[in-house]
Amino acid sequence: MQVEKRVIELVEEKISDRPELFLVEVKLLPGNKLIIHVDGDQGISIQDCAAISRHVGFHLEEENTIEKAYNLEVSSPGVGEPLKLQRQYEKNIGRELSVKVTGGDIMEGKLLDVNAQSITIEAKVKEKGKKAQLVETSLDFSNIIETKVLISFK
Repeated sequence: MQVEKRVIELVEEKISDRPELFLVEVKLLPGNKLIIHVDGDQGISIQDCAAISRHVGFHLEEENTIEKAYNLEVSSPGVGEPLKLQRQYEKNIGRELSVKVTGGDIMEGKLLDVNAQSITIEAKVKEKGKKAQLVETSLDFSNIIETKVLISFK
């Protein structure tokens, strides 16, 4: 856990002058694979990822934080990655989401609003024998297990 803590400090240090960028997660996987996911309000460039990678890699080597050889990967979260931070939800307002909630139900709908406690989505609800209607539903973060952005090929 010490490695992840130091990596978080290094990434935060590198992006401290770039308020539009934010750290999503740091994972040290078996086999010494270090994954850093960074995102931005308007996305993140390859150049930004490379600069973060150089900064983190240089300091980890200099401090000998990881004693064995390791693989460092810096990228934005992939398309299929679940949303983890409120800021990621805010970035995706207006997009279609798939939200798995406690109890196992999955709701799909357009993200309308985000606040510190919940999200609001507009979902199609079809009652038996009636036409589907758009219904706004508020979901507390405490009841959300996983949220993914649905990709549209329209």
